[in-house]
Amino acid sequence: MSTAVRGQSVAGRPPRVRDQARDAVTVMAFSAATSGAIAAALVLLSHLGRQG
Repeated sequence: MSTAVRGQSVAGRPPRVRDQARDAVTVMAFSAATSGAIAAALVLLSHLGRQG
């Protein structure tokens, strides 16, 4: 059983550009979703803090 090495795919070839682009888009989407959720939580907390 072969294992992936940093910078290489499981087949032993370097990863393709499309694979790297897919990974980059995944990281950007996760980062945007996380940032949006944190911002929404801060706005909600700020709004609730002004209520009482």
